[in-house]
Amino acid sequence: MKALSTLLNGSPLLPIIQTEQPEQAVAIAEAMRDGGVKAVEVVLRTPKALAAISAIRAALPDLLVGAGTVLNAEQAQACSWAGAQFLVSPAATPKLLEAMLSTGLPLAPGVQTVTEMAAAHEMGLTELKFFPAHLSGGPALLNAVRTILPKVQFCPTGGIGINNLADYLALPNVFVVGGSWLTPAAALQNADYDAVRRLTEQSLQIAADVLADKLQTQQLKKSA
Repeated sequence: MKALSTLLNGSPLLPIIQTEQPEQAVAIAEAMRDGGVKAVEVVLRTPKALAAISAIRAALPDLLVGAGTVLNAEQAQACSWAGAQFLVSPAATPKLLEAMLSTGLPLAPGVQTVTEMAAAHEMGLTELKFFPAHLSGGPALLNAVRTILPKVQFCPTGGIGINNLADYLALPNVFVVGGSWLTPAAALQNADYDAVRRLTEQSLQIAADVLADKLQTQQLKKSA
């Protein structure tokens, strides 16, 4: 099974798409791709989510498309059949983990507590979704578990936006950041996909600045 971070290949953002219409999902995904995003996560919170995954795969073959809010074995298998290239869940029960692993797809199961993180790590999983990030301790908690679980990398999601994106990306145990801030309700209601593209570009610039700071810090440590 390929690791999700390997599939994403350094892409710092994993934006969430939630819509009732597959056609709108394609328009949103296209705006995100035009803004520079390499992967999107379609959450299973609407009846047409699976159709949206298939529609995006067909319309935008250069964009990675995953399924989010996976909660059971039936959903995990259905997402695979719909063309999802990776799976993300908000939880990590033993049955759910078994079902997600059985698909062979890259995955990021959801954890909230250190106990849940350790349990997933015991199963050999080293890339986890931290959800809901803001309500569960945010960057401070992720920083605190670095020495406890040094091999675990996280995809924090929940309560993240332009204002605190850099705080998460700056952490060495964060490999990608997820969230829905790229799709404000007003923009979707008005079909203002250019606004989605601009927010994507702005967010990726923040990510680039954080990465540059990380590299500079690493170089300084090596030369010290």
